[in-house]
Amino acid sequence: MINDILAWLTDPANRDDIVQRLLEHLQYVFLATGIAAVIAIPAGMWVGHTGRGKFAVVNISGFARAIPTLGLLFFIVLWLGPNLTGDLAFLLPSLIVLVVLAIPPILAGTYAGIDEVDPAARDAARGMGMRGWQVLFKVEVPCALPLIFSGLRSALLQVVATATIAATVGLGGLGRFLIDGLAVRDYPQMASGAVLVAALALVIDLVAAVVQRFAVSRGITGRFRTSRGRPGAGTTAGTEPETTTQPGPHPTTESPTSTTTTVGTVS
Repeated sequence: MINDILAWLTDPANRDDIVQRLLEHLQYVFLATGIAAVIAIPAGMWVGHTGRGKFAVVNISGFARAIPTLGLLFFIVLWLGPNLTGDLAFLLPSLIVLVVLAIPPILAGTYAGIDEVDPAARDAARGMGMRGWQVLFKVEVPCALPLIFSGLRSALLQVVATATIAATVGLGGLGRFLIDGLAVRDYPQMASGAVLVAALALVIDLVAAVVQRFAVSRGITGRFRTSRGRPGAGTTAGTEPETTTQPGPHPTTESPTSTTTTVGTVS
């Protein structure tokens, strides 16, 4: 089977089809995740900053994760399909399902990140005269970026895997290989489609991890690096006093302060 998969993936006759389906899949993924981020990130920031609606966020996130995506897709197609024309009758329901799937991890990550900011940092910002929105965008959001990115990465992976259902209603994407291969019992094509979906998920997660590394402040992640021989800020635990060796049989330790004694003349 592995040889059949490699043969199908490397077949020049399939190259254009693979590129086309890959671009369609990426279009669905980024469009759905972008819409979900526009909805979920502001909502999570508001809930985390004000402390209102925590109970609703937790329950909505859990409820949305339990929704069967394929069943929801067929329901929305039957509901909205007669009122829409062309590809929009299938594209819009697919996007709605993917957005519903992507909102919970982004919302939960944003809310948790804002909510877990050290209260001392908030108090210090308010003591400096910052207003509420300044505390949110200059203190809370930078501190919450690791969890926000975690929610985005989780949403991307879920959407990449689930966007294959768009092919069940006649759309494109990598799920097309699964549906078309099943129709003609072309198992190498089906397996190759699954491999492409898994590889795409790994690549997207790797790119997101690189973006997170550069977007999140090193003060949050703890990735500090000082020049050699130059002490960092503050006092480091375990630092010993500097000693110097004087000519003679025994080394001496220089005192940080010296006392000079003047001896007068005895008459």
